[in-house]
Amino acid sequence: MSTLRKFSSQAEPEVLDELQQLAAREGRQLQAVLGDAMREYLARKRQQAPRRNVLEAFQNSLRERDELYRSLAK
Repeated sequence: MSTLRKFSSQAEPEVLDELQQLAAREGRQLQAVLGDAMREYLARKRQQAPRRNVLEAFQNSLRERDELYRSLAK
């Protein structure tokens, strides 16, 4: 099992209540539910974030072919 690092945060009462209820229903600790939620959030963000080289290629394309893109858009 990995080592855990303690941290402190705040949440809206309704969100925290629902997380605690979910943990209780599943027979799990709140920290386990929070850990799962954080891992899922990070995985989703990684999938959404365009890679830097893709953005740079896109910007270069816009600069180099601006006139072509404008004429095609008409």
